[in-house]
Amino acid sequence: MFAVFSNARKAALVGLTLIAGALLSACDVATGTGGPSIDTSAPVPVALLVPRGSAQPGDAILAVSLENAARLAIADLQGVKIDLRVYDTAGDAGTAATVASQAVDEGARIILGPVYAESANAAGLAVRNRNVNVLSFSNNASIAGGNVFILGPTFENTATRMANYAASHGKRNIVVVYSTDLAGTAGRDAFQAAATRAGARIAGAVPFELSQQSVIASVPRIKETVSSTGADALFLTANTAGALPLLSQMLPEAGVSPSAVQYIGLTRWDIPAQTLELPGVQGGWFALPDPNKAALFNSRYAAAYGAAPHPIGGLAYDGIAAIGALVGAGKANALTGAALTQGAGFQGVGGIFRLRSDGTNQRGLAVATIQNKQVVVIDPAPTSFAGPGL
Repeated sequence: MFAVFSNARKAALVGLTLIAGALLSACDVATGTGGPSIDTSAPVPVALLVPRGSAQPGDAILAVSLENAARLAIADLQGVKIDLRVYDTAGDAGTAATVASQAVDEGARIILGPVYAESANAAGLAVRNRNVNVLSFSNNASIAGGNVFILGPTFENTATRMANYAASHGKRNIVVVYSTDLAGTAGRDAFQAAATRAGARIAGAVPFELSQQSVIASVPRIKETVSSTGADALFLTANTAGALPLLSQMLPEAGVSPSAVQYIGLTRWDIPAQTLELPGVQGGWFALPDPNKAALFNSRYAAAYGAAPHPIGGLAYDGIAAIGALVGAGKANALTGAALTQGAGFQGVGGIFRLRSDGTNQRGLAVATIQNKQVVVIDPAPTSFAGPGL
């Protein structure tokens, strides 16, 4: 079963460019109020940068899904006209920088995309001095800032939601189990910081490498750490394409019972659907976008295009929705950093979201569990940023 580890890196890079190395980035300067002045009575030129032409498997489908979702969002706008111009990056940072500059030369007032962190970083740098903001589909917080905003769901956002929920439900003594790759350590750091803010205690941290042997060897250490600290919860950074299936099988077998120790996930435990069959994930907690809104978007997309959207295709819809809401207010400064970071946020395909002044984002997430192999929401996603659970 551990052929899944050979796909772990691919899974981490499917659109959500989880964590890359240090980058020379647009966040070298703080996010400001800059941005173009626009005529809201005329069609607003928006550049959409997609990874069409990439050699990476799946990028062609992703590119189509992003464009389709953007056009679906444009059709939903009322009283706002968007002139969408699509540019292909081939999934390459250099190409992304070139087409970003080209897009601005051709009149783009804001850039939506690209997907991968290096490409988004390069696009942001290419137009940083041209008073144009970039709404990237990446979730890599290291590139956020300056004129670059990220739309992808971040580890910080999910970790905060889960730490707050755990602490408010009496789970305050938590062991973190994490992989030693960049994604795993970033998830660990995000949760440790979030747990501290929530008033919970990190009782211990157990690492493992991305190999079957290392995961198996970590199980006795996890059990010992839980026993010696009296931990009441385990926070797992592993995803369903990596170590989660094996950990969720072996930990209960080793005596770390989910009925006694609450399992909490950083990633979605309902994708793919086969994960719901695993005995060890039953009763576990994880976060997900508002499932009702997400299902509505998926249904509308499938009706319009005859297939399901890519898992991150909805980010293009979110970007257009935000742009449309701001332009619809009729203000010439609608696409400035100050406008993009307005506190009320926007309605997206998975619920509310808002862009933060540091270029990252905050999303309203639901908390779910798995009961009888079915996803059950146990704490709904908030409907406004004044509500609980963020």
